[in-house]
Amino acid sequence: MKIALINENSQAAKNEIAYNTLKKVVEPKGHTVYNYGMYTPEDDTQLTYVMAGLLSSILLETKAADFVVTGCGTGEGAVMAANAFPGVLCGHIVDPADGFLFAQINDGNAISLAFAKGFGWGAELNLEYIFEKLFQGEKGQGYPKERVEPQQRNKKILDEVKKVTHVDLLTILKNIDQEFLKTAISGPKFQEYFFANCQDQEVADYLKSVLN
Repeated sequence: MKIALINENSQAAKNEIAYNTLKKVVEPKGHTVYNYGMYTPEDDTQLTYVMAGLLSSILLETKAADFVVTGCGTGEGAVMAANAFPGVLCGHIVDPADGFLFAQINDGNAISLAFAKGFGWGAELNLEYIFEKLFQGEKGQGYPKERVEPQQRNKKILDEVKKVTHVDLLTILKNIDQEFLKTAISGPKFQEYFFANCQDQEVADYLKSVLN
């Protein structure tokens, strides 16, 4: 699985700890982590949490990533932004139980973490335990077991609802503010990671035209 990490500007200083902790947990399971930044608060590309939501959709809809880890100060803005775009089912995760239940019941493809609120002593341990429970075995297996069938059915219904309630990604990319889009995709590693993994040539071509 290709897992993308995206940090917005207010919490860019937490990127290194999030990246190292995520790698520690998921790489032994055979997953690959792609760090899309921000890497430091001083980065030239200043991502907002709305941009993080847009990037989440671009990566997931084109299959450049299979899962996105993002967040903001409270995690609330990033989860709202992510779910505003097509192809993203993002949960707000605070503790390891959230991580486990979101993976097994909701079977989403993105999480939003609080990188400021409650992020104190031992925060890296909480992150580690969240990632362990989130990426523990096969997702979507339900909890408790007697609720598996309705939970899986509701997940399929939500997938279909998202298709109806959102226009396609390319339409959004063409109609969204182009400077906003260009800033969102101008990170130093975006071109290296995205274009190597993107499986939607039409979207790739359009983003190349925006960057150029």
